[in-house]
Amino acid sequence: MKNSFLDHELKVFSGRAHPALAQAICNYLEIPLGEADIFEFSNENLFIRYLENIRERDVFLVQPFVSPVNTRIMELLIMIDAAKRASAGRITAVVPYYAYGRSDKKDQPRVPITARLIANFLEVAGADRLLTVDLHAGQIQGFFNVPVDELTALAILARYFRESFGPERLPEVTVVATDVGDAKRARRVADRLGVPLAIVEKRRIGNLERVEAVNIIGEVKGRIALIVDDEVDTAGTLVATAEIVLRHGAREVYACCTHPVLSGPAVQRLERAPIRELVVTDTIPVPPEKRLPNITVLSVAPLLGEAIRRIHTGQSVGALFDED
Repeated sequence: MKNSFLDHELKVFSGRAHPALAQAICNYLEIPLGEADIFEFSNENLFIRYLENIRERDVFLVQPFVSPVNTRIMELLIMIDAAKRASAGRITAVVPYYAYGRSDKKDQPRVPITARLIANFLEVAGADRLLTVDLHAGQIQGFFNVPVDELTALAILARYFRESFGPERLPEVTVVATDVGDAKRARRVADRLGVPLAIVEKRRIGNLERVEAVNIIGEVKGRIALIVDDEVDTAGTLVATAEIVLRHGAREVYACCTHPVLSGPAVQRLERAPIRELVVTDTIPVPPEKRLPNITVLSVAPLLGEAIRRIHTGQSVGALFDED
């Protein structure tokens, strides 16, 4: 691996997971999206071929791990291998959403640490670097032996609500963490908005995708509750949190997350949920059938594009957040 890529041409390619995001990143960078041939044979084997020269290029491969998750992971691994065999100078896996993030430790007997396994896969395939957004658990960075740049969309979400609520309503807001483990993430949003924090205590029922909210720490009575989470999967946690803050006297409920997984019964739950607005980002594509009237999607393309530009030119990525 070379020490410097400042004189090497930047190339961005997309897998099939989220080509619209990859194109938006390229629009920000004012470069064309790289051309690649990606398809699946009838036997489900994947074929990938780059249609342009990438020898000694600084290559960025955009592929969030979205449904079908395992296929998208395998697709990225093959893209990395193909780029390596095509003599790419440096290969950065751009994974806006890192699936299996909840499997970050052994919390039961005889279970895997799948988040570490995925890290091993990416490294063995030939990735020189990982660029991602809001990992479920920060320690996942430590699973890699290559550089990891974890961006956060919290500033984008906080900026939206600061403008949406305005100076009149913002003092009436309380940011709500869905559990103690997410308190640090929610605190960062609360600090950006200059409002107080409340934390919901909950317990998960076995391995089922069901949670039970049992208590709330902090004051939400008569206030606007803004629930902050890293992802909304089946929406069980989000809906349970909305219901408990309303039982404790909140007058309105808003919510935001970085990753709109929206799997299983999520859309049906959100249709019935007492949530005025759910604000998400496009780390994961939200298809039309899941775009409820109260869901707002913000783009992370400028954030990822600027990070890619800084990585390519050898500038600080961390300074992105110092500037906010």
